[in-house]
Amino acid sequence: MPFRYRLQKILDFRIRKKEEQLQNVRNAQALVLKIEGLIDRNNKEIAATRTNMRQADFSMYEAYDNYLKHLYVKGENLEADRQKAQEALDEEKDKLRELEKAVKVLEKHKEHSKEAYIEEEKKAELKQLSEVAIQKYFAKTRQQQEEELQELLKNPLYNDQSNEGITPQ
Repeated sequence: MPFRYRLQKILDFRIRKKEEQLQNVRNAQALVLKIEGLIDRNNKEIAATRTNMRQADFSMYEAYDNYLKHLYVKGENLEADRQKAQEALDEEKDKLRELEKAVKVLEKHKEHSKEAYIEEEKKAELKQLSEVAIQKYFAKTRQQQEEELQELLKNPLYNDQSNEGITPQ
């Protein structure tokens, strides 16, 4: 009979949950990368605006200043969003580690159960082979005893001695 792990459904469930959590981690990483891309784009926009401000007319300085303030506020907001996304990513990674640990525990248990099953099967096979060997030994011994008895019965000396001891009445 092949090995069947009695907790296989639970192991499969935990593996499925781990895969779902891995996807959540990937999504959180993608969000962090997206926000970092927006931050980079905002920083480039700030640099370009400063360069354009230097070449602009004096009457446009106030408009450039207001736009730069807007970009700085936007950058601060994006940085706050990135920190929140990073915290969410860290939480998702912690959850993933816990799920991986649970899967590893069950896989280790499955491995030990399989080793115990194999050991038990070997013992049962050895016991069966031992019983067969004992049966063969006793059958062979009985056959030898029967052959010896047949030889004794064929021996004329034995027959004479056995007849002398028996007297007919």
